[in-house]
Amino acid sequence: MRLDDIEQAMRAGHMGPARQAAIEQQIQVGRTFDAVDFVEVSQVHLMADTESLGESGVAYLESVAALPAEERRVRVPTVTDPRGIDLCAYRKLNQEERFAELERRTIAALESMGVLMTDTCINYQTILPPVHGEHLAFGDTGSTIYANSVCGARSNFEGGPAALAAALTGRVPRYGCHLDGGRRGTHLFEITERPQNLSDWGALGAVIGQRTGSYWTVPVIDGIGGSPTSDELKHFGAALASYGSVPLFHMAGVTPEAPDAASVFDGASPKPEVITRAELDAFYASFGRHEEHVDVVVFAAPQLSMVEMQEVARLLEGNRVHQGTALLIATSPENKSACDRLGITGTIEASGAVLLRGVCFYQMYARELGEANGWQRLLSNSAKLVNIISGYGYRPVLATTEECIEAAINGRM
Repeated sequence: MRLDDIEQAMRAGHMGPARQAAIEQQIQVGRTFDAVDFVEVSQVHLMADTESLGESGVAYLESVAALPAEERRVRVPTVTDPRGIDLCAYRKLNQEERFAELERRTIAALESMGVLMTDTCINYQTILPPVHGEHLAFGDTGSTIYANSVCGARSNFEGGPAALAAALTGRVPRYGCHLDGGRRGTHLFEITERPQNLSDWGALGAVIGQRTGSYWTVPVIDGIGGSPTSDELKHFGAALASYGSVPLFHMAGVTPEAPDAASVFDGASPKPEVITRAELDAFYASFGRHEEHVDVVVFAAPQLSMVEMQEVARLLEGNRVHQGTALLIATSPENKSACDRLGITGTIEASGAVLLRGVCFYQMYARELGEANGWQRLLSNSAKLVNIISGYGYRPVLATTEECIEAAINGRM
């Protein structure tokens, strides 16, 4: 790979051991993907939840934090993905103190490196929204696909170590979604009926993801008929990335690189694959129903926007969550503060629901959380969450927002 003067200085160790290790790691990644050089990034979104980090990962962060300030500080604005523990609520969820202590150590290390503890997967809705053509190092799959597709920015999926390296060096290897050629359409999908709600949009993303299933595919969606909302695109993209490992999609007449379907393909457009309402209904049916009691209802993955929070509060107002069912709602710290000011928090908590800030359910030691509280039968409006959470010992079912709230109140579907 071609290295500029700064990159050569980092590799030689002139900017400290942490940057030296980071650039060496990135060179190896670049060689793997035939990157010719690096591209500078303007911001980093870092996944560093403690369940993934473990003791060794936290110890490494602490070793970087112990370096002199000029060697440990991140080179570009760096924000964090959701945490593994809400330090204001973990006791009421019966989470262990050892997890909280690991969280405190991680926060201290990251803060000393100049990382902004935003603790959100919806940073594109709340903090530094990406702009068209901006090069990024985003780690969360949902934030990456939204930035690439809806905003027209450029990022590959950069897992925790890769995103940390990018924060320390201010650059990433130039391959994949950073290249024009990596952003051209590969599959065409024609939608016959517009999704009606957030869970429908997630279901559509999941169905398309199941048909692509490769990081190097770029699905193009036609037939939507009007711009979806930010939350609809959020649920669609998060599910598409979860089921298909896809970092980028184009939506004809909606996303910035796709004024029409034909313009994002090299040569003739492929024959479209048609997706009907029946396929979305079949996707819902694949999860079945909880004919018995519902243990826990979860709104997370992705975290809720202010608009979603307001809707959940409206549906809960004047009602009480069933005594045998838990209702968990996760949003960003910024949205939580705004909800406090606007009275939304009071309405939600008056129902008996637990409002969590800066966390996401599947990153919260979900298996241990379920075992500690006796939760198995789970309901959510997030297609991404129901895809992931069965691996942690849960029996998930996908439902609409309204069905989820009704189940939380009645204790059953």
